[in-house]
Amino acid sequence: MPKVLLIEDEASIRAVLKDILLDQKELNLEVDEAKDGAEGLSKLEKEHYEVVFCDIKMPKMDGMEVLQQAKAKGNTSAFIMISAHGTTEIAVDATKLGAYDFLQKPPDLNRLLITLRNALDNTNLVKETKILKKKYLRNTKSLGNQNRYRRLKT
Repeated sequence: MPKVLLIEDEASIRAVLKDILLDQKELNLEVDEAKDGAEGLSKLEKEHYEVVFCDIKMPKMDGMEVLQQAKAKGNTSAFIMISAHGTTEIAVDATKLGAYDFLQKPPDLNRLLITLRNALDNTNLVKETKILKKKYLRNTKSLGNQNRYRRLKT
């Protein structure tokens, strides 16, 4: 079950986003919420989320700080930044910091869902790639040891 975190200071927007996400029954999402950046960062340190929707303008800690600190700590969640006051410059800065995408408030429902599905697909591909790399390296080491053993026997 994919986990999504909504970091948004406006309770009404948080509630609408949560309802939209939970209505996507085929995705079988678990949705968690944080009312500000500090709470969101705390949740990110305790739990793993495949996708994080993060507002940019928030009290205590803005979304760019959350993104920057989470990525600095090695968080691999796909961050989708959202803002009513977004500019191309902010979107570019967020992407440079590691954001997966940037959406304007209020988000277009179709764009939001397409972005979410793409982020989930991307997250799954990254996981699968890591698993396959580990298997490959393990098999390569095993083959290397077998070849070394054969050389010693002859």
